[in-house]
Amino acid sequence: MYFAVLFVFASYVAFAQQSEEERQREEKLRKESAFAEIQREELLNLQKETVRALQLHNSSFFSRVYSDDFIGTSPTGNSRDKEALLAWVQTSSVKYSSFVVSDIRIRIFQSTAVVTCLWSSRGSARGETLFQQSRVINVYVYGSRGWQAVASQETQLPG
Repeated sequence: MYFAVLFVFASYVAFAQQSEEERQREEKLRKESAFAEIQREELLNLQKETVRALQLHNSSFFSRVYSDDFIGTSPTGNSRDKEALLAWVQTSSVKYSSFVVSDIRIRIFQSTAVVTCLWSSRGSARGETLFQQSRVINVYVYGSRGWQAVASQETQLPG
């Protein structure tokens, strides 16, 4: 009888321990999932803020969000560091009537994120009407200042 009670008690302890480990594992997965969702939302918002900053010629956004060693490639294939990008944003002659980001896809790899999207803009420059669509890839690194853009590639779509 003593051994039967001991066996039942030992089984209960093992079950309780296993259940506690499972609960801890599930809780860890929930926290990781919640953190990943917050990161995705932040990156999604950065994409929306980027097109808004371009539309408003707001270089302070790029000063804050783009890393000092940022390098981007324009639709014409020209490379731009952060300084050149800031100058271009401030002096651009394009007046946007609309600038929309869509088809945003976010992939996070530890502290690096790759974000792809479609930019659609309408406006005018030097008296000519413009309509442009581009596929854009932005690479972000997460650090002490949050997500910082370190690289980008914009490819203008035909038409």
